[in-house]
Amino acid sequence: MLLSMTGFGEARGQGPDAGLAISAEVRAVNNRHLKITAKINDPYGRLEPELERLVRDRARRGTVQLSVRVERPRRAEDYRLNEAALSGYRAQIEKLGGAVDLASLLGLPGVVEEMKAATPDVEQEWPAIARVAAEALKEFEAARVREGAAMAAELSALGRSIRETLGKVADRAPRLVQGYQKRLTERVQALVQEHGVAVDPKDLIREVAILADRSDVSEELVRLRAHLDQYEEILDAPESGGRKLEFVVQEMGREINTVGSKSNDVEISRLVVEVKGVMERIRELVQNVE
Repeated sequence: MLLSMTGFGEARGQGPDAGLAISAEVRAVNNRHLKITAKINDPYGRLEPELERLVRDRARRGTVQLSVRVERPRRAEDYRLNEAALSGYRAQIEKLGGAVDLASLLGLPGVVEEMKAATPDVEQEWPAIARVAAEALKEFEAARVREGAAMAAELSALGRSIRETLGKVADRAPRLVQGYQKRLTERVQALVQEHGVAVDPKDLIREVAILADRSDVSEELVRLRAHLDQYEEILDAPESGGRKLEFVVQEMGREINTVGSKSNDVEISRLVVEVKGVMERIRELVQNVE
């Protein structure tokens, strides 16, 4: 089962205190290695290594960012009325003969002071934070599974396309030698008629044999089909095999390049270009497989 390296997941929940609001968001992009960034707002920063471990349990490759925010709604006891400042403002306004409006006074600087928030019990709140983070990671993983299934279907179709094109190359290759033998024989006969030059049939056979050896791509086709078999096995494997796919696709590229360099036939060259185009699409997809 292939997994995509990209994905997104989010979740929300509450802590042991009903007023504690927890939100988590996970997003990832492709990377050859695993790079994790876990962030949580103060004063919970010391939980970041624990959050990173949660991510590491679910991802093997990619750049993964986990952001968690814990918010506690403000309560009446979090604020204190500065009576001295309030009295001072009121006295000055009355001295000037103005009307005193309590609502307006409360908005003046220093009248209402925000108390320092109590230090949270991180250990007590951690299970709830971990639960919300795990839910976001579960949604993130489900997104990667869906995208991985879509990529697996496309990669499988592209593999079948390459196999079909290789069949055409295999059918065409023997005709290449036969065509060369025919053209060479016609040229030799023309030289004999025009210049009366005698040609030993053994020399003719040797030339055809040399070309047949140089242009023989049967071994490359056998290896390519073997790589395709392995490619399909990786797609059907229970674990995502992005690194294995990268290696197999690299080997397939080498073999098809050899087929192209050996061939001196326009039709085979066209088929090779077709395979290379499909291979490029495969490489793009494999870069995003975990």
